Amino acid sequence: MAKGVSSKTHTQKQLDDYANQNNPNNKAYRARIANSEKTNQARNNKKASIKAAKRQAYFEEKTGVLYPLDWMCYSNPYDFD
Repeated sequence: MAKGVSSKTHTQKQLDDYANQNNPNNKAYRARIANSEKTNQARNNKKASIKAAKRQAYFEEKTGVLYPLDWMCYSNPYDFD
């Protein structure tokens, strides 16, 4: 199957835009590639943070610590008397 756009279904402006975005010597092509890399990087960072959260949840479930203990470090022990 041919990849591209047809002059029967698209205007000349649309054909020119498509050609510009697929020509490595064109600024539009470089912008499209840079945008794609940023999007993929953001997507990968999000996936990594979700994976880390799942790993932390699994560890906490396995060790029996199901609640954060940070409040013990920052609170005054005499407040509970």
